[in-house]
Amino acid sequence: MKIAVISPSPQHLQAMAHALQERLHQVQMFEGGKTRMPTVAEQEQPDLMVVDGMCCDPDDLAPVEQVTTRYPRMAVVLLCAQQTPEFLLQSMRAGVREVLASPAPLQALVDAVQRIAAKMQDSLPHRFQGQTLAFLPCKGGAGATFLATNLGWALARQHSVLLIDLNLQFGDALSYLHDGKPSSTVADVAHDIHRLDASFLSASAVKVSANLHVLAAPEDAMHAMDVEPEHVDAIVQQAASHYEFVLLDMGRVLDPLSLRVLDRAQFIVPVVLPNVPAVRNAQKLLCMFKDLGYPEARLHPVLNRVDKRHDIGLPEVRKTLGASLQWHAIPDAPQEVQAAINAGTPLAETHRNSPVVRDLAAWAEALSPQVHADNGGFLNRLFRRA
Repeated sequence: MKIAVISPSPQHLQAMAHALQERLHQVQMFEGGKTRMPTVAEQEQPDLMVVDGMCCDPDDLAPVEQVTTRYPRMAVVLLCAQQTPEFLLQSMRAGVREVLASPAPLQALVDAVQRIAAKMQDSLPHRFQGQTLAFLPCKGGAGATFLATNLGWALARQHSVLLIDLNLQFGDALSYLHDGKPSSTVADVAHDIHRLDASFLSASAVKVSANLHVLAAPEDAMHAMDVEPEHVDAIVQQAASHYEFVLLDMGRVLDPLSLRVLDRAQFIVPVVLPNVPAVRNAQKLLCMFKDLGYPEARLHPVLNRVDKRHDIGLPEVRKTLGASLQWHAIPDAPQEVQAAINAGTPLAETHRNSPVVRDLAAWAEALSPQVHADNGGFLNRLFRRA
């Protein structure tokens, strides 16, 4: 939530801003008194305004009522050193949501803000929610990053897509699509998480194309240690409210951050290779997902690099890992794929007639919300074909 805090005390400002930013609110600080309210409201358009330094004189409520009348969706909380029943009544009549003591007990302030945020959420119409897919390899070199980036490219022909590289220490998803370096990364967004909104997130991502944006992993692996699970959770949540598709390219380690992401993802896409060690790893991973309580409907594994000449194909893998899961198979095209990766170019740009490109295009089509609605289930048409 976007919050403007006004106070004549720099110490009060800093304390309140810090407490609210820890809850991942976007906070702007303004030193001064109630007379700043109309200007701040007009210029910043916050969701909530916290105004410190009020006295108990009802006549001081004139600028408050001016703001609440002009911006009825903007909530106002007042902080007063002294309060009288008359002042509280007049405050409520002026459109104030809550009146707290000054200086505000920080927990009381946080609780009040959370109550207001919950009421605002309940009063909003159903918000747009994009589809979130988390790709993770069952074994090193499975091709999860290639699939995530190139599926993103295919989806971006019709939809807005954000790919977030969550292989924070060694991620290189951007290099599969773009030859430049990012000006901002996941770590930079996490560092300024209090600024997080749709415009900040979009500005932090690399624009590979008009519809395909990439939020890169940190360039310095040490900066990955600054990214906390709650940071990533907030980023993914914001992304899903702004983009039609959010693709999460993850590493192999299931740590608290990864589990937080998987809890948030609508669909989990384990990427398996058609060999015995990879299938064994996939078996362990699927058992972990079962123990974590993830329903099968959220699991959409992919068998990558399928070659009909090999002994292990989709029927064998389905028999071992679960025929009830919605599997998909991507054919093997090692030379074409490797050439595209080395060039930092989507495969569809260099080998548009490749069977891999055709399957990714069909996958993207099946992910379309319209197709999803028409076919009674996620990827049903595509998986029946596979």
